This record gives sequence, structure tokens and C-alpha cells, in this order.
Amino acid sequence: MTAIKSPVHRAFFGDKDYDFSLAPELIDELERLTGCGVGKLCKRFFAGDFGFREVLNIIRLGLIGGGETPKAAASLVAAYGERRPIMETYPLAVAILETLALGKATNTEEEG
Repeated sequence: MTAIKSPVHRAFFGDKDYDFSLAPELIDELERLTGCGVGKLCKRFFAGDFGFREVLNIIRLGLIGGGETPKAAASLVAAYGERRPIMETYPLAVAILETLALGKATNTEEEG
């Protein structure tokens, strides 16, 4: 039996293209960090209702799910997420959630 893989979103982040994916265990961690179920989180994000730390956590966990080590993901978010205008990182977080919810992001524009 072939294992089913979580959908992957590929996008530019900071210095190059990375894979972003939220596997079930990372969804559990995202829910723990945000104090919010993933459905409610998606609904809020898609409506433009989000927190700065939530954006960064989605990107960091997406990088881990995409194959980066937790240390590398944290470093990338610190370097390319925390110091950028939030409206540069928010579209990437939305695309990661869209990929989780729909299997493919509707906005494929690369953000960095």
C-alpha cells in the first residue's frame, strides 16, 4: 500500500524556492500553537483575520513539512519572515493553508 502524501505548495521564500506542506502531526502542532482548530483557522485566514505569529508559525511548520529541519525552518523564518512587512508573508501562509484545504493554492504568485 502506498502512503498518501500531504499536498505540497512550492514557493519562493527569502533566498530560493522551498516546499511547504502541513502533514497531520504538523496540523496538530499548528492547532496547539494557535489555540484554534484548522477549519476555523483557515476560515479566519481566508477572510483576512490573522495574527502575525500565526503567519510565521504556518510558514515555519510548512517548511518542516516540506523537508526542512526544525532548526533550518526557524532560521529561515527569523531571517525572511519576522523582519518583512506582514503583507509579504501573509499570502504565503494563505497559500499553504489553501494547499492543505483544497489540495492546491489558488494564488500561485511567488512571495518572498
